[in-house]
Amino acid sequence: MNGGAGRTHWRRSALVALPALVAAGSLGGALADGALAGGLRIQSGTVRLTTSSLYGTRYAAAVVDQTAVRADGTTTTVHPLRMGFAQGVINGLCLAQQQQIMGATYTLLITLGDSDTGTWEIVTENTVLDLHSATGELDMDGLVDLNINGPDTVIAPDGTTPVPNPLGSPEHRFGIQAGYAKFDRVTATVHDLQLPGLLRTPGLRITVRPGAVDCPAPAAPTGTPGSR
Repeated sequence: MNGGAGRTHWRRSALVALPALVAAGSLGGALADGALAGGLRIQSGTVRLTTSSLYGTRYAAAVVDQTAVRADGTTTTVHPLRMGFAQGVINGLCLAQQQQIMGATYTLLITLGDSDTGTWEIVTENTVLDLHSATGELDMDGLVDLNINGPDTVIAPDGTTPVPNPLGSPEHRFGIQAGYAKFDRVTATVHDLQLPGLLRTPGLRITVRPGAVDCPAPAAPTGTPGSR
């Protein structure tokens, strides 16, 4: 009886692990030279995110409307804070998303970067994420404008033509604009994480673990971005 249960568990694990292994193989090939030209997008579910530090230029944030599915299958409208960076660097990144497969819970873990807390080794462009909750330390500088109209935010790099309402915010919603923003020791719950531009990282690892697993708590960064 115990042997049968063990075989069933192995088969379930194999079913879950196979897509992850395929994804790891394709992403590993794409990142052979340290760059993922197609970017990275994770959607359709809650993602837990941790990072030692995230630094971005031309930072903007605005409240948006988003459809969420309740446990009973009905939908409702939620209002997350959508954040965007024109160009960003990240000091280590871990993403965890839980999935239900054949009645069992599994967690897909994606880790990027290295283990050095003094390097902002992940380089991104046009980063956008919908933030539902977060803890960490935030520092903004440059020209900081609080409580601007959400559709008036700008995340385009200097010298380029801005896209109108890049965060998709309805009129008369709270918005923030800053020259740059730096988030340290971030633990967050996000939806629709988008890194649509070039993504460069020295390391990528994808694993599948049984049960509900969280990313490790983020370590405090050492040094400052660009000080290497």
